[in-house]
Amino acid sequence: MTSERLGQVLVLCAPSGTGKSTLSGRLLAVFPNLSFSISCTTRAPRAGEEDGVHYHFKTQEEFLGLKDQGAFAEWAEVHGNFYGTPRAAVEQMLASGRDVLFDIDVQGASQLKYSFPQGLYVLLLPPSRDELLRRLRGRGTDSEETIAKRMGNALKEMGRAAEFGYWIVNDDLERAYAGLRSVFVAGTLRPACRPNLVQGIMDGFGPGL
Repeated sequence: MTSERLGQVLVLCAPSGTGKSTLSGRLLAVFPNLSFSISCTTRAPRAGEEDGVHYHFKTQEEFLGLKDQGAFAEWAEVHGNFYGTPRAAVEQMLASGRDVLFDIDVQGASQLKYSFPQGLYVLLLPPSRDELLRRLRGRGTDSEETIAKRMGNALKEMGRAAEFGYWIVNDDLERAYAGLRSVFVAGTLRPACRPNLVQGIMDGFGPGL
């Protein structure tokens, strides 16, 4: 029986303040076979960021050249900077059996579906408007103007919920993590991850049975 397995794509999207980073970090810590997708960007590195670890930092000319070559599974321009997911690197990880986690926005997830239609697409939701507002204000890092913009973006993102295969409400961190973990583990059992499994078992029966 063959044990070879193809990796799977797990895409997690959420309005700002919903707890996406916390849940992503926890899943990555528990499952060593799960890797975080490293994007390319044209923005300058921030303090403590390393090339090839946090992002692949590119000049605008380099980035646009890669885009024109079709090198990105998804890309977007955000606040004057470009961001994109290198297609070849993800495909190599999947072929080697590694699972890949994407922490991206709804726009990026829509593009990824064309490259990885068999991925697991999860939308993390706040339990209510008031709770999301409380969390954003509780961070103490954003102005009221920025918070209002994030709330507006949240409404737009949730308006595209039908594009996702799974909805998880983060009203309780443990329950939300259990839901995300269940989606991920169940995904590893799909035939797409083990296309040769059944035939491998059947071949072991031998002739004449």
